[in-house]
Amino acid sequence: MEKLFLRSMENKEKIIIFYMDRHNNVSKRIVRVLSMNQDYLVAYCYWRKKIRTFKLDNILSTGPISNHVGA
Repeated sequence: MEKLFLRSMENKEKIIIFYMDRHNNVSKRIVRVLSMNQDYLVAYCYWRKKIRTFKLDNILSTGPISNHVGA
């Protein structure tokens, strides 16, 4: 996961994360990582249209955004 976060930060790429909030609700977010430390990820969230802070322990899964159009 960390490599994908770093690549998003360096290349300003969007990634997808599945995140569990403090109420145990899981959401899918498209984000662009701005910074990170050992506990938190600061990213622009395209769903909320705001800069948000995500606790790394609550990120369940992550992946690149596919730019391919299926046929």
